[in-house]
Amino acid sequence: MSGSEPPPLRPPRSSRVAGSSLRSRTAHAVRPTGPPTVGIPVWTGPDGVERDTARAVIDLAMRAAVALLATGASAADVVGTVLQLTSSYGLRSVHVDVTFSSVTVSYHRGPGAEPITVMRVVRTRIQDFTRLERLRELVRELVRTPIDVEDARVRFDSVISAPHPFRRWVVTLAVGVLAAGVSTLVGAGPLIVVLSLLTSAAVDLVQHRLGRVGIAAFFTQAVGSAIPTVVAVLISLVQRETGYLQGILPSLVVASGIVVLLAGLSVVGSAQDAIEGFYVTAGARAFEVLVLTLGIVVGITVVLALAHRLGVFMTITSESRSDASGWAQVLASAVIAAAFAISSYAGVRSAAIAALAGGAGWASYLLMSALDAGRPTASAIAALIVGFTTQLVARRLRFAALAVTTASIVPLLPGRAVYQGIFETVSDSGGPGLYQGLGTLLGAAGVGMGLAAGVSLGTYLARLILDSRSGRRRRSAPGAQGRTT
Repeated sequence: MSGSEPPPLRPPRSSRVAGSSLRSRTAHAVRPTGPPTVGIPVWTGPDGVERDTARAVIDLAMRAAVALLATGASAADVVGTVLQLTSSYGLRSVHVDVTFSSVTVSYHRGPGAEPITVMRVVRTRIQDFTRLERLRELVRELVRTPIDVEDARVRFDSVISAPHPFRRWVVTLAVGVLAAGVSTLVGAGPLIVVLSLLTSAAVDLVQHRLGRVGIAAFFTQAVGSAIPTVVAVLISLVQRETGYLQGILPSLVVASGIVVLLAGLSVVGSAQDAIEGFYVTAGARAFEVLVLTLGIVVGITVVLALAHRLGVFMTITSESRSDASGWAQVLASAVIAAAFAISSYAGVRSAAIAALAGGAGWASYLLMSALDAGRPTASAIAALIVGFTTQLVARRLRFAALAVTTASIVPLLPGRAVYQGIFETVSDSGGPGLYQGLGTLLGAAGVGMGLAAGVSLGTYLARLILDSRSGRRRRSAPGAQGRTT
C-alpha cells in the first residue's frame, strides 16, 4: 500500500453540484423544446364521415370554389372558402390547389382508403362583384349554421343563376360615363368628353359581341383600343382639312379609352396572390395582364402607323393633368370609381362607397404630389390608404371590399402615359423616340405596380388588425379560459 499511488483527489461536493447545475442550465438554454421548424400537418385519423356524404361536401365546396374564382376572387379566398366549408361539415384532412384556370380539391380519408379528388377547369373569368359578395355571404351562413348538403347546393345554384342587378344598357352607359370622367380628369373639353362617352360605350358593345362569339381576349383588346384611336385620327383629319375643331386634343379620347380597357385587368388580384404566397396563380394573372396590355398596344400602333402612312399626323402634349380645381378633380374621380363599380356589377351600396373611396384616393394623390412625391410613389401611397381604410370598415358597413378597392384606384391608372409612350414609339420608331417611348411605358408600368402593391399592402395590414381584434375578443369571451385549459 505504501508503494501504491494515492487516490485521485475529488472536487468538493459543492463544486460537483455547481458544475452539474451549470451544465443542465446550459443544455436547457441551448437545446430546443420543440421541432426546429414549423409543424408539418399529418393525417391523424379518420373523420368518421361516410363516403357518400364526403363526396357531396366536396362537390359543394368545388362549386363554391369555381364560382368564386370565375367572379374575380383571389386564390387565398378560394382556398379559405373550401377549407371553411369542408371543416363545417366534418372533413378535416382536405387539400386545395388553385391555379389560374383550375381548382383541385382532395380529401384524404386515411391510409387504407382511396382519397376523393376532384379537379375542375374555370373557363370564364369576369368581374362580377354582386355574385362574388352573395357567394361569400352564403358561405359565411353555411359555416355558422351548416344545413343539408342538397339544400346548400340548391342555394348555391340560385346565387349563381341569379340575374345581374343592372341591365346590359346600364353597364354600357356606366362604361361611357367612366371614360367621360377620365377625359375630364385629363383636361378635355365638352366635345371630347361627349366623344369619349360615345366611343367607350361603342367599345363595350363591340367587345361584348366579340366575346360572345368566342374571339380571344387579346384580339378584343386590340379592337377595343383601335376604335378610340380611329376617332382621334378622324378628328385630326378634320382639323387639318377644314380648320375646324382647333384647340381640341384628340389624343384625350384615346387616353380615356385606354383607362377603360386597363380597368378590367386583374392587376390588384395578381399582386394580392403574390403577397399571399400563390405564386403560380399570381404569375399567370400577371402574364394575362401583360398579354392584354400588349393587345391594347397592338391596336393603337396599327391605327397610328396607318394614319402616318396616309399623311395624318397627330400631336400629344406633355401635360397629363387638367387645370381644374382640386375639388373638380376629386368629383371626377368619384364619378369614375362609381361608374366602374356599376360596370363590374357591384351593388348600389358598393358603388356609392366606391365613389367616396375614389374621391378620397385622388385627394390623397394630390396631397402626396403637393409634397413633391413622384407619381409612382404618390399613386402607391394613395392606393395603400384606400386599401387599408376600405378593408378596415368593410365588415362593419357590409359592402364588397374588393369591388370598392378595385374601383377606387381606376382614376389613378396611367392611361395617358401608356398612350404617350406608344405615340412616341410609333412616331419615331428608328430614332430617339423609341427610347423615349419605352421610358414612358416603363414609367406607366411603375405606376401600375405601385397601385397594385399599395392596395395589397393596405389590405394585408388591415386584415392583420382585424384578425388581432378577433383573437382578443375570443380570448376575452365568457368561458374562453375554460375552453383553452
